Amino acid sequence: MSIIDQFSQVRVLCLGDVMLDRFITGAARRISPESPVPVLSVSSSATIAGGSANVARNIASLGGQCTLVGVIGSDGCGHELRHILEATPGVSPLLVASGDRPTTEKIRFVAQGQHMLRSDREETGPVPAEVEAAILAHVAAALPDHDLVVLSDYAKGVLTPTLIREVLALAAGRGAPVIVDPKSSDLARYDGATLVTPNLQEIWLATGISGESDESAVAAGRKVLERTGIGAVLVTRSEKGMTLVQRTAEPVHIPTVAREVADVVGAGDTVIAALALVVGAGGALDEAAYIANAAAGVAVGKRGTATVSRAELVSELDRQSRTAVTSSAMKVASRAAAAAQVETWKRHGLSVGFTNGCFDILHVGHIGIIEFARAHCDRLVVAVNSDASVSRLKGPSRPVNGEMDRAQVISAIGAVDLAVIFDEDTPEQLIEELQPDVLVKGADYEVSEIVGAASVMARGGRVLRFELVPGRSTTQVISRMTAGARS
Repeated sequence: MSIIDQFSQVRVLCLGDVMLDRFITGAARRISPESPVPVLSVSSSATIAGGSANVARNIASLGGQCTLVGVIGSDGCGHELRHILEATPGVSPLLVASGDRPTTEKIRFVAQGQHMLRSDREETGPVPAEVEAAILAHVAAALPDHDLVVLSDYAKGVLTPTLIREVLALAAGRGAPVIVDPKSSDLARYDGATLVTPNLQEIWLATGISGESDESAVAAGRKVLERTGIGAVLVTRSEKGMTLVQRTAEPVHIPTVAREVADVVGAGDTVIAALALVVGAGGALDEAAYIANAAAGVAVGKRGTATVSRAELVSELDRQSRTAVTSSAMKVASRAAAAAQVETWKRHGLSVGFTNGCFDILHVGHIGIIEFARAHCDRLVVAVNSDASVSRLKGPSRPVNGEMDRAQVISAIGAVDLAVIFDEDTPEQLIEELQPDVLVKGADYEVSEIVGAASVMARGGRVLRFELVPGRSTTQVISRMTAGARS
């Protein structure tokens, strides 16, 4: 939630294919006598900014600020779209008018909540060189005042290979992340992007791998990373959730939470908007993916080209945090995300506790120290040794359970507010990064022997020792199990 509090400080520069979405709604109760087609008795119509303009609308509705760069035609639709965007709080449009192409317009005819027909008015060829130059000038002028760039590619001709390459170079020069919603089988055209978000169709066209299963989604994502200079891939898999594949971290699978789907129009725009705001606020990619997945869940429950508000997102995350499906996974954070969360807790006057361990096979001793620690603070961070760290400390046969499994099991304990995996032999560096108010360790250590104790006490914090539960340790559990197996 602390990341969402920071959305209002994030400025996103969004570049892509803007369009006008029209929804003509009514009832179809008879067949035309002129030809065998339904007759739509129109009851209402609505005009909404769509395409990359809907990404901008979602950024604004979630509380961020967006400068939108795009192309419109010198026509009535272009005038209408410009008027809509200029009247949208939080969106600053920088639109280039092109006299030789129409404003992209999609008209959807809807009867009894079902789409009957869609008609498109568009030109998908590359924009002329002078339009391309005008777009790049807008991006170059605006970029210094923004935290990151979004490329929203609907394959309508705005994001030419040259423009993509130039924008990525400008962003790299300023150290600005770039998030791409792609619409191409050649993902290498986005080389240098921080993150791309292909759907199942797009990842299949790019790699020849379906992405339907967890394993194939990981394989497809890794193939993209092997072939390109892209930083990470988030495969969006519709009702199967999302899979995040990064170069230096384990893949993360994010399930959807069951809910009624009203309309999938614009859900991808909501995803890219939420991703951008979390990354712009300093969140890690896995955290961004979890939050974007929640935002998409809200969007598909609405009809039409929908936006999601900050309040709706907070409510959905709270709802999900109360379910066993996602609560434990959402509490496992990267070190950077954990530091940001701890800082926010402290800013709100909450005391932060810290304890650590391997937690290889969870037992009552672990529960005891965790509950003891939580009783002496407002929020508790539990640090979990990585697999490599456990092996160095306990021997090559350990750990029994992998680091993500151990972290997620720890996170499922109600007393734990955040879990962080660390790779060092001791948590000393992590304690320095998080600066907890309370440090808890087992009573088998003297205070002078507890890693990080001196640092915590020097800042006015407390170091507490917990009396261990006799006869309870992972080593003893494993010994009993192996002795039973031998007998």
